[in-house]
Amino acid sequence: MTINTKEKEIFEIQGLGGRRELEGEIAVNGAKNCVLKIMASVFLFEDEFSIKNVPDIEDVSRMAELLEGMGISVEHETNGGNGGLTLRPEKEISGDMPEEISKRFRASVVATGPLLGRMGEVSFPHPGGCVIGARPIDLFLEGYRKMGAEVEETERAYRIHAKNGLRGAEIFFRVPSVGATETLMMAAVLAKGKTILRNAAMEPEIISLAEFLNESGAKIVGAGTPTIEVDGRDGELLKAAGKVHELVPDRLETGSFLLLAALAGRDVTVTNCNPDHVRALLEELEYSGLKVEIGKSTLRINQNSFPKELRGVNIKTHEYPGFPTDLQAPMLIYLTQTAGESLVFETIFEGRLGYVSELQRMGADILVMDTNRVQVKGPTPLRGRELESPDIRAGLAYILAGIIASGKTIIHNVYFVDRGYATIESRLRSIGVAIERKKEI
Repeated sequence: MTINTKEKEIFEIQGLGGRRELEGEIAVNGAKNCVLKIMASVFLFEDEFSIKNVPDIEDVSRMAELLEGMGISVEHETNGGNGGLTLRPEKEISGDMPEEISKRFRASVVATGPLLGRMGEVSFPHPGGCVIGARPIDLFLEGYRKMGAEVEETERAYRIHAKNGLRGAEIFFRVPSVGATETLMMAAVLAKGKTILRNAAMEPEIISLAEFLNESGAKIVGAGTPTIEVDGRDGELLKAAGKVHELVPDRLETGSFLLLAALAGRDVTVTNCNPDHVRALLEELEYSGLKVEIGKSTLRINQNSFPKELRGVNIKTHEYPGFPTDLQAPMLIYLTQTAGESLVFETIFEGRLGYVSELQRMGADILVMDTNRVQVKGPTPLRGRELESPDIRAGLAYILAGIIASGKTIIHNVYFVDRGYATIESRLRSIGVAIERKKEI
């Protein structure tokens, strides 16, 4: 795969002008934030394993390229947006992460934990990713030091050594971090002794990862709670024995599609989802006056869902089970169409509200209070514009804005959207969205 192959493509959207016309079913794919961690766990195994319900997204291709450059065989079968992966460690595993891809791919850092556990050393460049503010990896490095590793940092890279292998430790996260929780949990699987992670993140993807590892011989207790305990295997690799792991549904796709239905749906059902994973969003929508029909694996919004007037709500992002930072941008689009004033307070990433200036150009009444807070007044009609996607989640939010706006919206740099959402345009067209992917002229 060549990095940034799709930066020269655009999405062209003919907006609905505020009309509720979308109908049909839209399916949720497997979770992006789950598959990347399962893929990275391959360094803990002596044999191959398979994953199903894998989204055909750019980030999966990038992780596959990273792993292949380090001695992992990756077979990828696609099937219209969802597919399967088979990963197999080869005899020669490298502890040096390929510089070009890992420095531009934020999720590459999660591979450092299982790789360090297996090899006793790892080197990698300063990780990159979306431009949404500083995303330091100090929690990872502090955890490795507590587990007996030495960390060397240069201007361009990190080199971590654990000559005698990692040892169990008690680690308290200053802030709950999904990536640090998953990475150190994986590192602890091959360590000597018990590791206790306190103030751990509690996302469903962490539970899914722990269950998969436990099925293969790991001893992890407490995933999904603030305290996780891992009894290390002292270097003994896991055995998958032909297991196939099915990914949990992507809760961020679930929330985004539900918000689209709330904005423009006549009768839309979100399928293949887990409603329990988006309870924070459901509560806010209910408070705003919207009635969502909740099934076992479906969420439906139809003409009976709407009151005479939707009211604004205040949103404060928080670690799971609070309101997800990755749904903050799509939720803000929803708030532009609710009555009254709403406050959006971003507490996770300090640069994540940078996208609102483009929404102001579309006609949204948004007051920027500071880098972490904005006030939204509505309902306000939006007008189609040309927009530049700054990151994965804001790119999807721009699509939602374009759908409800009047006139045509053109979104550049769709590569960011492709990193997180497989075949998004065909799925949106299936419920009536007028969206086309075109080459940028």
